[in-house]
Amino acid sequence: MPKRSKRYQALVKDVPKAPLPLREAVEQLKKFGNNTKFDQTVEIHMRLGIDYTQADQLVRGSVVLPHGIGRSQRVIVFAKGDLAEDAKKAGADEVGQEDLANKIKEGWTDFDVCIAAPDMMGLVGPLGRVLGPRGLMPSPRAGTVTPDVARVVKEYKAGKVEFRNDKGGNIHAVVGKMSFDADKLAENVQSFLDYVNTLKPAAVKGVYVKSVTLTATMSPGIRIAA
Repeated sequence: MPKRSKRYQALVKDVPKAPLPLREAVEQLKKFGNNTKFDQTVEIHMRLGIDYTQADQLVRGSVVLPHGIGRSQRVIVFAKGDLAEDAKKAGADEVGQEDLANKIKEGWTDFDVCIAAPDMMGLVGPLGRVLGPRGLMPSPRAGTVTPDVARVVKEYKAGKVEFRNDKGGNIHAVVGKMSFDADKLAENVQSFLDYVNTLKPAAVKGVYVKSVTLTATMSPGIRIAA
């Protein structure tokens, strides 16, 4: 177990034992950002009542948060011809084909999102060994395999976040920065929660969302009343 700083241990004492309404949870978390020299990233962690071993209970998706995530995401695109030009105009950080695939095979993964046109998947598929474990593999379900690459590039540049459940049935996502005012941060969190609720698999029985925690880079988590 990692050793916690004195600052962190002091903050833990102020963490409410019971879950808080969303707005109160946000305000409490923001109080934890006063003593750091950088703008902490805020994340949401949800424990779901799913059986991750069952294909029909997996939860995965992407959503554009109303106020972005507080940083520009690095987006690469596999496309050719007009689609490649459209991706560049939309703000993609790098666009390519075989050259880009070879670069990734050599170990380059200095990006946050990978988008591919459908006719590029024959080239992208073999990169799954590198991209898959890092959560960067393009997927139709996540909307990152698409003929409309320009639109998706713009969405990720505007603050779209992608997520999928892990082997514990949990999902994690960035929802903003500590510097966001409480209203904007709360709206981002609520948008994420609302979207995840729409993804409840039909096969799930009982409680779908078991717990929700809001946390930041160097701060303890605050539970939100689901």
